Amino acid sequence: MYLRKLYVKLFFMKLPVISKLKKLLIGSFFPFVRRSYSQSGEDIIISDLFHRLQISNPTYLDIGANEPVSLNNTYRLYTRGSKGVCVEPNLVMYKRLLQKRPKDTIINAGVAFNEKWEADFYIFPARFHGLNTFSKEEAEFWEHTGNEEIGRHKPEQVIRMKLIEINEIIEKYFTGHPNLVSIDVEGLDLKIAKMINFEKYKPEVFCLETLGFVEGNKEIRKTDIVDFFTEKGYFVYADTYINTIFCRRDAYQNLA
Repeated sequence: MYLRKLYVKLFFMKLPVISKLKKLLIGSFFPFVRRSYSQSGEDIIISDLFHRLQISNPTYLDIGANEPVSLNNTYRLYTRGSKGVCVEPNLVMYKRLLQKRPKDTIINAGVAFNEKWEADFYIFPARFHGLNTFSKEEAEFWEHTGNEEIGRHKPEQVIRMKLIEINEIIEKYFTGHPNLVSIDVEGLDLKIAKMINFEKYKPEVFCLETLGFVEGNKEIRKTDIVDFFTEKGYFVYADTYINTIFCRRDAYQNLA
């Protein structure tokens, strides 16, 4: 009990010596402790899944990467030697990604969700940059309705941005396909997923947000996303209520 209290106290201190002690304690007394950077431990689940799939250094395509570390689904893979592509339209977040993820390819653009090659990008106040979106409907929801936890917020600005087709990104930056595709684009996740040429590209793992909100602060499950991936040959490997992790059925069934 004493060691546990000591660990908790040291964990939140920032001094270099304390940092070394923290690592020593984790390695010696708490080997089961594994740090998650994503919202609800999705990155740990994904790492374990790739271990089961026997893919040691998975590549990833992170669409709507946002923060390079905090609440990010791919940073844990990055720290373990993986590389990939992060797509982020927010210029501030793009610069942070360049600084924190030098081994990744960082693209400052949006990803096409229809046949158009540019769209309005709705930018919210810095505190709520996670709400930034190319969806006019999503932006209007947060402006006029919102929810009890986040409240109502109006975009600070709307800028016109170029969009890149997802298959073009895969063709240009990956050999075959990315092992993981993480999509978090506030309301347009499914539309982007539907743009993928699944006949040509077959990522082993997807992670998408499947929790949504409607008027009256009511939470809804985006079952249409689950239905789509089921039709494409994937199954729900895990669900954190906020995000759902899909695994390609034949890749999992072919395990030795």
